[in-house]
Amino acid sequence: MAWRRAKPAGTPVRRPARHGRHGRVGRSPIVRPPLPPIDTRIERFDLAVGAAAEFLRSAWDELRDVSFEIGDMPGETGDRGIPRWTVDTTARRIIVWRLPIERLSHLHRDDDLHRRMMIESCVFRAAAEYLDMDPWDLGPERFRYF
Repeated sequence: MAWRRAKPAGTPVRRPARHGRHGRVGRSPIVRPPLPPIDTRIERFDLAVGAAAEFLRSAWDELRDVSFEIGDMPGETGDRGIPRWTVDTTARRIIVWRLPIERLSHLHRDDDLHRRMMIESCVFRAAAEYLDMDPWDLGPERFRYF
C-alpha cells in the first residue's frame, strides 16, 4: 500500500503549468484528426441527379425550365411495376424516385462509380422520355469516342 502524505486542510494543490485540468499534458493533433464531412447515400444521389440535370439543361434549351425533383418512393402504381422516374410534361417536371433506383437496379459491379452511372442513366432516360427522343441522342459529344 502506498503512503500518501496528508496535507493540511485548505491548502490548494498546485500543479505545474504544463499540465491540464486533470493533471495530463494536452493531447496532440494526431489524437483528434479533422474528420471528413459526413457523406450519405442520399447526398450522393442528390449530387448525381443534380449534375446530370445541369448537364442536360445546359445542352438542351427545352429542359431549361423543367424541374428535376427527387422523391423517395412512388405511390400506388398498379400492374405496371415500380417506376424509376415519372415525367409530367404539362407541369414541366421530372421526378426521379430514389429507392427504386437504389434498391431495384441490378449492377454487375457494386461500387460508387457504377451506382452513379446508374443514377445518371435514369436521369438521361427520363429526360429522353420528356423530350420524346433516344437517350443516346441527348449527349452526342459526350459519347463520341465510342
